[in-house]
Amino acid sequence: MKRPVIIALDFPTADQALSFLDQFPATQPVTVKIGMELFYAAGPAIVKAIQARGHAVFLDLKLHDIPNTVESAMRVLGQLGVTYTTVHAAGGHVMLAAAKRGLVAGATAAGLPAPKLLAITQLTSTNQEILNDDQQIPGSVRDSVVHYAAVAQASGCDGVICSAQEVSAIHAAAGPDFLGITPGIRPKNAAAGDQQRVMTPSAAAQAGSNGLVVGRPITQADDPLTAYQQIVAEWSNSND
Repeated sequence: MKRPVIIALDFPTADQALSFLDQFPATQPVTVKIGMELFYAAGPAIVKAIQARGHAVFLDLKLHDIPNTVESAMRVLGQLGVTYTTVHAAGGHVMLAAAKRGLVAGATAAGLPAPKLLAITQLTSTNQEILNDDQQIPGSVRDSVVHYAAVAQASGCDGVICSAQEVSAIHAAAGPDFLGITPGIRPKNAAAGDQQRVMTPSAAAQAGSNGLVVGRPITQADDPLTAYQQIVAEWSNSND
């Protein structure tokens, strides 16, 4: 899928994640997000197990450390054959460039294509009050996100993770080929949970999102396969 609907596998164990994926037909590979909870519990083995089933992996570990440490860690992650991985834009341009170097070096050593490097701008749980008061960053959330996107692009990143509310502004500043992958997606009438900046799949498509990340509306649905297919249909039809 050119613009994927990425399922967030926010499960505490490998068994639960794989059992969830058993509900999806083998003939319908999907793209899934492995975040900190699952990766810390199951390690690289869960990446390999999911890839062996034919699924693509977005490894979302949000690295944020000194440049040398991030470069070394990304060199390891680059050898896993994942499609996307993440780093925090707040780490600055030196760290972001180091992340890219490490990722490319690791993938090249393994004879694999380099994963897309996506920079976290502002989490979709961050609102205006948190930005201004807790982070002591003046201005609007949108301004902060667009600024981080510009830094990420100049540092060699392939795109950013952002709210769909900001993706059109990012494309205006960075161009249409710079990816804006958007979590905080909720179908109409779904609970927002701890997300602050949310949007429906169709609205995200119209805003120009390059891919959606959807967790609870699929993983906690009574029928996850149908929930996924409905989101894909809404997303795809709005992209036509």
